[in-house]
Amino acid sequence: MDEPYAVDNSYDSLVPSKNLGEKSHLINEGLKAGQKIAIISIITLISIGIAELMAGRISGSVVATADGIDSLSDAVISFIVLLGLHLANRPADKKFHFGYYKVETFAALIAAIGMTVVGSFILYHSYHMLLHPFKIQQPDVTMIVLAAAAGISLHRALQMRKIANKYNLISLKTDAKNSIKDGSASVIGFVSVLVATHFGFLQADAIGGMVIAGYIFSVSYISLKEASLILIDAWQNPRAIVVIKRILEEKFKKDQIKVTTVLIRPAGMVAHAEIHIETDRDRRLFDVDLLSMEMQTLLRSKIPTMTRITVVPHVFSHQKSHFL
Repeated sequence: MDEPYAVDNSYDSLVPSKNLGEKSHLINEGLKAGQKIAIISIITLISIGIAELMAGRISGSVVATADGIDSLSDAVISFIVLLGLHLANRPADKKFHFGYYKVETFAALIAAIGMTVVGSFILYHSYHMLLHPFKIQQPDVTMIVLAAAAGISLHRALQMRKIANKYNLISLKTDAKNSIKDGSASVIGFVSVLVATHFGFLQADAIGGMVIAGYIFSVSYISLKEASLILIDAWQNPRAIVVIKRILEEKFKKDQIKVTTVLIRPAGMVAHAEIHIETDRDRRLFDVDLLSMEMQTLLRSKIPTMTRITVVPHVFSHQKSHFL
């Protein structure tokens, strides 16, 4: 599963990049790859949703209908993700000085809210049918459709998850979880129809729909939490801060500097950092500026997703207590 952090900049991810241009190339490459898989996801989900709705109409299966509605709603969510990835690729301008990267995270938030609405509708419909169950028609056709939908959805989810983890795309991770949920829901639907038709427990069909609704709520909760943390600038990975301090203090030990504070602001698939250092009051302004540029260059080479770094110098508060 994904690391429980607002942004996945763990200790193991802090590896040197080949050059500074690689960072920008990696981000653009990730956005393009995300857009491509999102388009495939939309087409696939619409096809699966229509097939499941037709099967549900023919058979009268609640779970097949619920899974079809879920698939079509997932197609809308994938479109929202695609739109977010497209906007995130836009450069900074006069209105958005830090770029559009957080649009991608906002798209994940909207997608999660959409999942909650769909889950509520499916839960209500399933509960109604639980009170008034009826026999499913054409169960074999329905189970074949659900089995095929499960296989296709899970295969697409694994592809999407691989790209999302490689480029740290929050909205695509949400869509990947959504696809895994969609495939799992089809499996649940298959089992529900099997139990309802071959074992005579008619309520299993409606119960399957309720289970799908519960699964949707669980996925949307995780996505809502992760996206919300990023949008309010929460950073939940203290290891990255420790590593940044260590990198700078070890590299610039001879310059007698002390890193006092590291502030990190997540911005979707990238992050911004504000580094506060203490240095000798007798150091020339030119030297301090040069030191700041060297620190920024070093961190960008170590952490490709760190797009904006600000170094704030301060005079030693107790000069003789440091670096004896």
